[in-house]
Amino acid sequence: MTDAALPLTPDYDAWPIDADLDAVSFTSRLVTVRWSDGRVSRYHGIWLRENAADETTVNPATRERILDLSALPAWPEIEGADIDAAGALCVTFAPEDRRLRFHPGWLRAHDYDNAGDPEAPLVPVTLWHGSPDAGPDTLDASGLLDTAPASEAEEAILAPALESVLGKGLVRLRGLPTEPGSLEAIAHRIGPIRDTNFGGLFNVKAKPDPDSNAYTSIALPPHTDLPTREYHPGLQMLHCLENSVEGGQAVMLDGFAVAEALRERNPEAWETLTRVRWCYANTARTTDHVWFEPMIRLDARGELLEVRIADFLRGPLQTAFEDVEPAYEALMALQRLLRDPAFAIRFTYAPGDLVIFDNRRLLHARDAFEGSTGHRWLQGCYMERDEIRSRYRMVQRARRQRRIGVEA
Repeated sequence: MTDAALPLTPDYDAWPIDADLDAVSFTSRLVTVRWSDGRVSRYHGIWLRENAADETTVNPATRERILDLSALPAWPEIEGADIDAAGALCVTFAPEDRRLRFHPGWLRAHDYDNAGDPEAPLVPVTLWHGSPDAGPDTLDASGLLDTAPASEAEEAILAPALESVLGKGLVRLRGLPTEPGSLEAIAHRIGPIRDTNFGGLFNVKAKPDPDSNAYTSIALPPHTDLPTREYHPGLQMLHCLENSVEGGQAVMLDGFAVAEALRERNPEAWETLTRVRWCYANTARTTDHVWFEPMIRLDARGELLEVRIADFLRGPLQTAFEDVEPAYEALMALQRLLRDPAFAIRFTYAPGDLVIFDNRRLLHARDAFEGSTGHRWLQGCYMERDEIRSRYRMVQRARRQRRIGVEA
């Protein structure tokens, strides 16, 4: 079926028609449709009225809703429903006496009557452990900046990288330019950079009078960056411009895998670290960031949302008197797991490498290095998880648009 005569949808996405509308029935508040593959779907009239795509419901220029349901004369009742010649669902609503059309591909994709988990992650989350031979998913990105933005060529590089970050929390891109500042152009292929007190782009190298342990040559323990913020950055990028020192290996751990191991081996410590709010503090000469949060946070569905682990950025514990010793016992149980080499992968940055990782899931660390043996220079930046999810949805949308174009 061609969708040339079908109505718009209330968004900018593309919705392939995998099954046609075959039959429809209705009551005053419910529309029931049967699809050509036998599926039966029910839609509430109030839901359909709010999700129509006509100009009384959404602004056609922005596809943002302008309808205020409470401003309707009464609850929208269904006076009629049928399937038109183009294959769209048509519903007549009273008391407006308004006939509205619905795209079958969009209806099928938003079939809440038969839906699984509407909040399921875009890419299945895969927990991972380390081993002596393990390393991050690694992709050749040598032509990334030579491709046009939003092109199929760019998508071919970005799509698997985005999937690795969404699924495993980590990816390594190789073959990128080593000119200072090129990270900004690379990052913007995904989304806007988040500025912090360290700037937009920051240089990770030993320097005099450092304002962070990262800007020294000492070893760094496993940690997440900036847990001192209400919303600590969701993504971090580290781009290697130069690396000729002895030592300085990167270490990465899946914080979610560590948290799940703690839940299995020490449920009491798990419960404590999901409940007790620790103080995270970064009191520098010119800034003073403080926030309180549990080390392990779950979302509303009970799934892992984030970990906040950075021993060098914890302030004095301020909690109920009776929770102090249990909190430290739980902390030490977690710290022992973080030292277990079974969770860690280790690798050496090569110039042109870019590591992108979920800063609210992955813990990163660094071995000490000997600065007199050469130079080690990484440039870094932060952005939010929202940006990588948005970019991945745009990639999926482009694929659907091309599919519809081929089928049409």
